[in-house]
Amino acid sequence: MTVAADLARLLGTRWVTGDAEVLAMRSDRSGIVRESRPLGIAEALHTDEVSEILRIAHARGVPVVPRGAGTGLSGGAAAGGGEIVLSLSRMNRILEIDPVDQVARVEAGVLNADISHAALPYGLLYAPDPASRAISTIGGNIATNAGGLRCAKYGVTREAVLALTAVLADGRVIHTGRRSLKGVTGYDLTALLVGSEGTLAVITEATVRLVPLSSTPPTTVVAVLPGLPAALTLCSRILSGSSTILSDDSSIAASERTAAPERPSTLELLDPSTVTAVDQYVPANERDGILQDIRPGAAVVIGQWDTADSADWAERAAAMAEAVGGRAEVLVGEAAGERALDFRRALNPALSSLGDALIEDVCVPRSKLPDMYREIARIEAETGLTIPAGAHAADGNLHPHFLVPAAERESDGGVPQLVWDAADALFRAALALGGTLTGEHGVGLLKARWLSAEFGADELDLQLGIRELFDPTQILNPGKGVI
Repeated sequence: MTVAADLARLLGTRWVTGDAEVLAMRSDRSGIVRESRPLGIAEALHTDEVSEILRIAHARGVPVVPRGAGTGLSGGAAAGGGEIVLSLSRMNRILEIDPVDQVARVEAGVLNADISHAALPYGLLYAPDPASRAISTIGGNIATNAGGLRCAKYGVTREAVLALTAVLADGRVIHTGRRSLKGVTGYDLTALLVGSEGTLAVITEATVRLVPLSSTPPTTVVAVLPGLPAALTLCSRILSGSSTILSDDSSIAASERTAAPERPSTLELLDPSTVTAVDQYVPANERDGILQDIRPGAAVVIGQWDTADSADWAERAAAMAEAVGGRAEVLVGEAAGERALDFRRALNPALSSLGDALIEDVCVPRSKLPDMYREIARIEAETGLTIPAGAHAADGNLHPHFLVPAAERESDGGVPQLVWDAADALFRAALALGGTLTGEHGVGLLKARWLSAEFGADELDLQLGIRELFDPTQILNPGKGVI
C-alpha cells in the first residue's frame, strides 16, 4: 500500500488529489510558488484524525505541511513535491466560550474574527487582530505568533494562548499549558509551540484568553501629516507623552512630559508611498473626514484609545499633530474608528494592485523607527526599487513592500535577484539596529537563509536541537522556520 492509498482509505473523498486543488497548495499569499506538485490534501475533521494521518506519514517518512487558510506571507504553508498538505480548515468549531474564566476553546481552523464575534454577547473580545483576521485561522495565527493592530496594548498571539492540543510527528497527542491564568510547572511548551510554524507539532485546538470589552467607546485620532518626519515625531510624542517636539535621538526628562502616557491600543503609521497607493485604491467616497482629501507627499497616523479617558488622549494627539503641521480629527465610537482603520487595512491589497510585491516584515526598537526608514530610503536610492512601508508604530514593526518593476519580473513568477538583494540589505539593517528578521509573519521559506545572521552559532544549534527532539525524522514542514 502507498501512503496515498492509506490516506484514501482513511479519509475517503477528503483525500483530495485533483490538479486544481492540489496545485493551489504550492503557494500562500507570500508570492512564493513551489515548483513541484504536492501528493495531495488530507482534510482532517478532528484531532484523532490528524493523529492517524501523521502516523501514516511518519511510518513512511513522507513530509507533511500543515495548512489553515493559506493567508501567510512567508511561504510557511506552501507545499512542494512529495509532500502531504494537512488541511485543518474543516476543524472550525468554537467549542466553548466561558465568561467566568474569560477563555475560549477553539479548533485550529476557526477564523480569528469569529472568536470575537462569539465572545461579543458576553462582553468579551479576543484581542490579537492581524489585518487578515476575517480570513486567517487561529491555528495559523498561533503557528506564526501573529500580531496585529491592537498588539501595542494587548500583546501578540503568544500572550493570549493558555493551552494547546497538538499532535507530534509520530502521531502522539499532547496537551500543553493550562486553563488557569497562572502556572509555572515545568518548561513552557505552550509558548514554545506558539510561533513554531508547524515544525514541532500540528496544533489542533487552543484555549485562548479573552479580555473584557471597554465600557467606554473607543476614541480614534486620524492625522494627515506633511511628510514622514512629522509622522514619526507625532508617534514619538504620543508614546512618550512629551510636550515638546523631539529629535530622533532625544531623551525625555520627566519635566518635559505632560503626563504619564496612556498606551494606545492601536498606533499605525503609513508613509507617503503607502498613503499614495491606498489613496488610489480606496475611492474617496468610501472614506470619511480628512481621509477623503489627501495631498501628495502626505503620511497618515491613526491612533486609538479604549480607556475611560480615551477622549482626552485623542484630543492631545490631535493637538500634537497640528503642532507639527498636520491636520487631525477625533472620532468617537467603534464604527467610526473601524472605518478609519479600514484605510490601514487596505495597505496590502492596495500595494498588490500595483503589481508583483514581496511583502516583508521586520521589527526594530521603537526608538529606531526613524533610522529604519532612513535605511529603507537608502536601499531605494541604491536599487531603484520603490519600497512603501507601513508600520505598527507602537511596537516598531514595519511592513516594507518591495514593488517589482515589470522589466524585472521573472517569467515563472519568482522573485528577481534585485529584490532579494534589496531584502538582504533591509534585513541586515534591521538586525544592526537591534531588531529582528520578522515581527509577526514568521520565517517560512522566505527568511530561512538569513537565520544565521540573527542567531549566534550556539543559539542556532539549540534551536535545531529542539526541532530534532520533537521531530527526529524531520517530516513536519521541512525547509521552513528553523532549518
